[in-house]
Amino acid sequence: MDKLLGFAPDAEPTAPGVLRECVNLLPAENGMQSAPSPVNPADVPPIASACRGAAIITQLDDERRMFAGTDANLYELVAGVWSTVGSGYTGGPDIRWQFAQFGDSTLAANEVDPIQRSTGAAFTSISGAPKARIIFSVGAFVMALNTNEAGFGLNPDRWWCSAVFNDTDWTPSTATQCATGRLVSTPGRITAGGRMGDYAVAYKERAIYIGQYIGAPAVWDWQQIPGGDAGCVGQEAWCDVGGAHFVVGYENFWLFDGVRATPVGMGQVRQWFFDNSDPEYRYRTRCVFDRQNNRVWVFFAGNGYQQPNKALVYHMVSKQWGLVDWQAEAVLNYFAATPYTMDTLSTLSPTYAGLPDVSFDSQFWWAGGQVVAGFNASYQLQAFVGASGSSGFTTWFMGDDDLYSLLTKIRIRFLPGRRPDTAVAQTANGPSMTEMSLGSSSSINDGKFDVLDSGRWHQVTINFTGTHQTTALGVTLVQEGDR
Repeated sequence: MDKLLGFAPDAEPTAPGVLRECVNLLPAENGMQSAPSPVNPADVPPIASACRGAAIITQLDDERRMFAGTDANLYELVAGVWSTVGSGYTGGPDIRWQFAQFGDSTLAANEVDPIQRSTGAAFTSISGAPKARIIFSVGAFVMALNTNEAGFGLNPDRWWCSAVFNDTDWTPSTATQCATGRLVSTPGRITAGGRMGDYAVAYKERAIYIGQYIGAPAVWDWQQIPGGDAGCVGQEAWCDVGGAHFVVGYENFWLFDGVRATPVGMGQVRQWFFDNSDPEYRYRTRCVFDRQNNRVWVFFAGNGYQQPNKALVYHMVSKQWGLVDWQAEAVLNYFAATPYTMDTLSTLSPTYAGLPDVSFDSQFWWAGGQVVAGFNASYQLQAFVGASGSSGFTTWFMGDDDLYSLLTKIRIRFLPGRRPDTAVAQTANGPSMTEMSLGSSSSINDGKFDVLDSGRWHQVTINFTGTHQTTALGVTLVQEGDR
């Protein structure tokens, strides 16, 4: 039996355990598991139009607020209703909302309106604040990157920090330590940015800068990370994975730890991604980190699509990949507004049949539990926690360039209690890897598929329904000789 090693179409095609094709499978610490289906949380209705960004923030009293932005409005989810908490904004498909939390202040930026602020009520413009494409908090400051404002004009390579401990003061001053500057040692605009511990990070298309607080008068010292062309393709094409950033660049996936950027996915999915993601809309790639399961989700627009319709999924521990077909126009980690118990499920539905099709041990129901979620093209938030539907994979090539063999049996191994509802194997065989024809089809029986196919090379596609975790696969090949 060969252990399954994840989706790796760039790998050597005869490498045992690598999957050449993958449909709705997630990498795990052991093998591959079926991807859950998206579920509409019962207490979250659709918003009024396309979502341009969303976030769930935590206040100092541990209360959570959920926000979503559209072209013209900002909304807050209150008691199962999207309430308008900001309006009159100027938007578009690529005008994205970003949110940051600074104490009890929630800040929102969309690059064309002044930074917005809410402390429990509606959002209002911060007087004197720049218009910013990127916003985040770090230490005692709020950072704004890629900005436009009256004093300096439009500077896509400019950075700002607020006054120390004051998110409402954006007037440069040595006394308050509000400061601004530009990152000009490399060409191009700042594409993304975020916090890494006590440091600020700014990404360009092919450069990374790390900012360190040094106090007045300069306040922040920015240094370019040496070596390579590491950078970020778009505003949301990165995520914090705990002490490091996972980043989608123009030539590679990167793991940046504050000192160096290390390529990820080489010889596995790198080339496949750049061949199968639409180059015109690659900047719309969106990443989110599933901390509960150690997975990075990379939502991207496939060839011919304008918005993300697929997700590559990377497991940080096993370093394996999966692939999922899901549409997501905005992504986030979702926390249920209300934790549920067996006694309170009736508030969602009077019958069990009316409840979301979600396992009762899912993080979806827990206080403090978080799950990956996204807004679809119907403006509906969906949490990816439902019962698994269809999934499958195609194996590596098995055989020999010179000798024919007879494929007689396919064995498959699942984790105990994680067997699929159905499993059907379809073989392919031929004289070479490029001359394959369909062979036998077989349903699983006693953990195996019985087949009978002759060829120099063999390949197996297995399609599943239901929830499962598949760990290993083995075949029985009987040598036949030269032909």
